Amino acid sequence: MQKTLILSAFTIIISLLASSQNQVAALGKYMCPPCNSTCDEIHYDTPGVCLHCNMVLVKKNDSKTIAFYLQDGVEVLDFAGPMEVFVYAGYNVFTVSADKSPIRSQGILKVTTDYTLKNAPEADILAFFGGNSRAAFGNKKVIDWVKSQPDVDYHFSVCTGAFVLGEAGLLDEKTATTFHDSLDDLEEMYPKIDVRRDVRFVDNGSVVTTAGVSAGIDGALHMVAKLQGLNAAKRVAYYMEYDNWKPGDGLLLTEENPYQPTISLKELAGFSGKYAFQNDEEVHLVLNEEKKQLYAQVGKNEYPIYHEKGDVFSTHESEPIYFVRDKRDSIIGYRIDPEGTLYQKLD
Repeated sequence: MQKTLILSAFTIIISLLASSQNQVAALGKYMCPPCNSTCDEIHYDTPGVCLHCNMVLVKKNDSKTIAFYLQDGVEVLDFAGPMEVFVYAGYNVFTVSADKSPIRSQGILKVTTDYTLKNAPEADILAFFGGNSRAAFGNKKVIDWVKSQPDVDYHFSVCTGAFVLGEAGLLDEKTATTFHDSLDDLEEMYPKIDVRRDVRFVDNGSVVTTAGVSAGIDGALHMVAKLQGLNAAKRVAYYMEYDNWKPGDGLLLTEENPYQPTISLKELAGFSGKYAFQNDEEVHLVLNEEKKQLYAQVGKNEYPIYHEKGDVFSTHESEPIYFVRDKRDSIIGYRIDPEGTLYQKLD
């Protein structure tokens, strides 16, 4: 009996400790990008990766809510590419359609959306996509729904999703682009729009339109760079192995430009070299001049290193790296913790 009581008390103490730890975690500044798992509720005090799903943590304050409107016949990559970008960036993405009927993307993929026009919650960003887009921009209920969202911060379109924004008047006296085969139609149907060709995306400030299909990924990465900074977008592109992305390869008609260099190539080259690393290993920092990027070579693997400010960099997992200089302003090593071990520069 006494043994049972002791075990019960021990169990209660452990439960209370676990509950306390979860409450502390919930107060943290960083969270796991939504992955529909229990770790969605766990928050952390420092950057890094989620201990459960291994996704890079994002700042809670950076998270946005995005409504993806999908119509029957929507192009798969039009919405799936940006969805991958936004979800990994830590945004809460939900899908909306005209009614409860399942839709088919390109006649193949059956999709049951989260909400209809009648019960969709408010969102920070509304997004529209191509593929049978007339079913969206030709539907008065859809256009009325778009116009009834006064608190939306940004509108985003991929491919012929731009026609929804055009029909709603959101592109009047603005510049936009769309799928290459639909540029003339957009120009003829909405003469108040300055239609541009041969651009991956156009950023008007609060409205971003992209060209077709894969260009939606570029536009979504631009949105992440615009809202969270270039390094956040670079981490997403690295995770997706989207190696063909050219940061800033679009038309920016706003003063918000996340692509301004924070450091020159000459300064960046000063950090390259061989350094000590954990477990008696070595790390080689190599400059890729074409990408204007430092890479850390550890054994057979190579990882990007992102410049933050001054002598502070960060890893692809958002962990900080603090370089240290001597009195002569020469780099002598780095620390992972500001007061932690100094890993010496070896050459």
